[in-house]
Amino acid sequence: MCGCLECCIKCLGGIPYPSLIATILLYAGVALFCGCGHEALSGTVTILQNYFEVVRGPVDSLDVFTMIDIIKYVIYGIASAFFVYGILLMVEGFFTSGAIKDLYGDFKITTCGRCVSAWFIMLTYIFMLAWLGVTAFTSLPVFMYFNIWSICQNTTILEGATLCLDPRQYGIVPIGEGKTVCAGSEKFYKMCESNELDMTFHLFICALAGAGAAVIAMIHYLMVLSANWAYVKDACRMQKYEDIKSQEEQELHDIHSTRSKERLNAYT
Repeated sequence: MCGCLECCIKCLGGIPYPSLIATILLYAGVALFCGCGHEALSGTVTILQNYFEVVRGPVDSLDVFTMIDIIKYVIYGIASAFFVYGILLMVEGFFTSGAIKDLYGDFKITTCGRCVSAWFIMLTYIFMLAWLGVTAFTSLPVFMYFNIWSICQNTTILEGATLCLDPRQYGIVPIGEGKTVCAGSEKFYKMCESNELDMTFHLFICALAGAGAAVIAMIHYLMVLSANWAYVKDACRMQKYEDIKSQEEQELHDIHSTRSKERLNAYT
């Protein structure tokens, strides 16, 4: 029973908790961004088709629906890539912790290990910048839907106000196509009272929060990797010092043994 408890404590002590926390935060942020972003894009398609009467163009044309489909495929790739990347960072955290805690165990600090740690630092920094760009890009639809939501709220307060929604302002449809929906029309009130508008707006907010969580996770990973790099570097120096010290002690022992044998031979 005591041996099992000691084994559990040893296993729990070997877990890199900072890397584990960063991985959980990364997975939560990526899942929130990808899931909510995908559903928000689907809701945007529904709103454009039902209330603004935007029609999907030919297959070879690059319209708003094609761009939404491309962004959905990008979301699939982001989810898969960062699932694998989180596992790789956790494995690197386990190996680095093993190298720090047990310099002379089965795992040795090597030049290749230090290069891998440096490579992860550089790659994580690039991903952090990429997620900053994703966060800025995700804030655009949040701003657009906030404007639409504000117009819907203002029409209930200001009676007789002429407020219109024109997707051409955001570059969603070409300039020559007039898809304006103004206050007072049946489509306008249906859109403002529909669940699609409210749900899509909140889904984009959740996607923005997920992208922000991924940025925080990348910053956390950078701190963890930088600390591990510093620890590994110091541990490597300490390992070299111990090797040199052990070698010198062995040489002194050999010299002492040789002199003792020489004295014994001279005496005999």
